[in-house]
Amino acid sequence: AARSVSERPGTVAVDGQSLFYREAAPDGPGARLAVLLLHGIRFSSDTWLQLQTLATLARAGYRAVAIDLPGLGRSKDAVAPAPVGQPAPGAFLKAVWEALGLGAAVLVSPSLSGMYSLPFLLEHSALLKAYVPVAPICTEKFLPEQYARIKTPTLIVYGEQDAELGQASLDKLRHLPAHRVLVLQGAGHACYLDKPDEWHRGLLAFLQQLE
Repeated sequence: AARSVSERPGTVAVDGQSLFYREAAPDGPGARLAVLLLHGIRFSSDTWLQLQTLATLARAGYRAVAIDLPGLGRSKDAVAPAPVGQPAPGAFLKAVWEALGLGAAVLVSPSLSGMYSLPFLLEHSALLKAYVPVAPICTEKFLPEQYARIKTPTLIVYGEQDAELGQASLDKLRHLPAHRVLVLQGAGHACYLDKPDEWHRGLLAFLQQLE
């Protein structure tokens, strides 16, 4: 039976700034695992609400949290940390992680959010139960040897018609030793929008194998 779920918006203070987030979790005792959803430049946590990704994860027993990244969505007043190359974005995401009390959780990172998730993956992989990059930017900023050291289970997702970032990110991310690939046929860069059912099926199948 599908579990009843509760959804709520909230704000969390990170580095003295207020970030907006949405959370969905199963009612009753104990969620299975937390999943943090980041977003691309034209999107926000609202994307995951409208797409039903938050509800789908919660109904399957997961605690799903989607944040609005600094300067975007309802976190417009927050200032983004310094660009990749410095520890700032990775440290910032770690502070988000701790503020939300995620524990060992799964990180879903499309497009723009790669600037946060990749340094976090390389610096704080011990916090990650798994990593789900969806054609993220900034994959070329790191060396194959750096990726090769990361043992985190990874599901590399991209749209078959994403000619630019899909293939480029795959070329770098395939150096992660514990990866598998999900290509959404007939989908573009924001492949989860084009093929939501396939996206949800693939994500849930991957999560189930982590337990």
